[in-house]
Amino acid sequence: MDSTSPSATTPPAITPTGVAPAAASPWPVFWVASIAVFLVSLDSTMLYAAFGALRDGFPEASAADMSWVLNAYTVVFAAMLIPSGGLADTHGRKRMFMGGVVLFLAASAACGLAGSEGWLIAARVLQAIGAALLLPASLSIVLAAFPASQRSVAVSLWGAVGGLAAAVGPSLGAFVVDVAGWPWAFYINLPLGALSLWFGAGLLKESVRPDARRRVDGVGMALLVVGVGALALAIVQSESPAWRRGELAVAAAVGVIALVAFVAWARATPHPLVDLALFKHRTYRYVNLATFSFGIAFAMMFFAFFFYMMGVWRYSLPQAGLAVTPGPLLVVPTAIVTGRLAARMGHRPFLVGGALVYAASGLWFLLAPGAEPAYLRDWLPGLLLSGIGVGMVLPALSGAAVNRLPAQHYAVGSAVNQATRQIGGVLGVAITVLLLGHGAVSHADFSPLYIGHVGLALVTALLCLAVDTRPKAS
Repeated sequence: MDSTSPSATTPPAITPTGVAPAAASPWPVFWVASIAVFLVSLDSTMLYAAFGALRDGFPEASAADMSWVLNAYTVVFAAMLIPSGGLADTHGRKRMFMGGVVLFLAASAACGLAGSEGWLIAARVLQAIGAALLLPASLSIVLAAFPASQRSVAVSLWGAVGGLAAAVGPSLGAFVVDVAGWPWAFYINLPLGALSLWFGAGLLKESVRPDARRRVDGVGMALLVVGVGALALAIVQSESPAWRRGELAVAAAVGVIALVAFVAWARATPHPLVDLALFKHRTYRYVNLATFSFGIAFAMMFFAFFFYMMGVWRYSLPQAGLAVTPGPLLVVPTAIVTGRLAARMGHRPFLVGGALVYAASGLWFLLAPGAEPAYLRDWLPGLLLSGIGVGMVLPALSGAAVNRLPAQHYAVGSAVNQATRQIGGVLGVAITVLLLGHGAVSHADFSPLYIGHVGLALVTALLCLAVDTRPKAS
């Protein structure tokens, strides 16, 4: 049992997955890993609230140009997550985790000091690399620290921490940016990250499996970055007068060709970035498709929220940040309850039910709010539905993705799943900027976005019907 402590003279044993379990309880290890995950997830959505302040800070840049402060991070993060999962499994989980935290914090400081749009985007790329190094290692550390009987709860809570951070990012970002300015959207990472480093140095145990070292697939990484980045560029800039239709068509074609080449390369090379054999697992295949569709809808909803509050209802940034808070507050308690139930029932009922609740929230936003502010009547019910839906779906997707995979594929399998969500987020941001980034917005501009929200949530529910996430037999 996890509560049994080894004797004082006997060092803790190394598990088959290569990480020493906590001597008395796995929870201190969980919290060290989760602090860093919280920061990474927080950073992925906090800039939704800071987007307007960033545009004011760099007035020469358009909304489409500034979207790359979000999308450059997300594209590189998605591409780097996958090899980082393999690096964590084969070069040491603690080493990758601690190195990732250090790079993430250094890049956060560089972002806050940025004096130009180019500097900021370059620092965001470095931040993405650090985030990608630490995230898969974090989940592997958590999985190895807990006995099999507690892993469903631990993974659900790990996912809930990330889900809460991603959900609370816009509201916290609104407060921080309004009080201290946009650089503090990045400086806020430094004290929490330092805590993770301090406690991680003493609590985490190193693991290395020299016989399992693998090469990093640079060609595959480049093809994935080019493919996703070119498609996002074509979407974001489709209304920009600076780009001709022919140029955008070429960018879209390059993106499609690069992604096709990525799949072909993965089939041909002996050491691919993504082992396509993972997708032979039916559950893993459908969970990743569901993660992609939900990632698009999630990014669209949160990015659009601030456009609506500030552009249609004329809320100030702090008012908008406060207005978004009730939904995120429901994420963790919902995830705790569903995580405990999923340990007995499997994740599928909560994935399907949560996706339907999330679809209902999009339908509410489509039909209820008008041009005049009526927050309690017209917005709060939809926000509460979205918080419940996110709490049911987002953590469960992380758990369901690795539910049927062999233990040695935990980090890589989780990394591919997280990367899939990030790629969905890139497209969600690109679509939102396309629909709403043209200046003044009206109530009618949001209808296509919320129709897409509902449709993507329903697609997520249908895909989750096909998965098998019943608990494994002990």
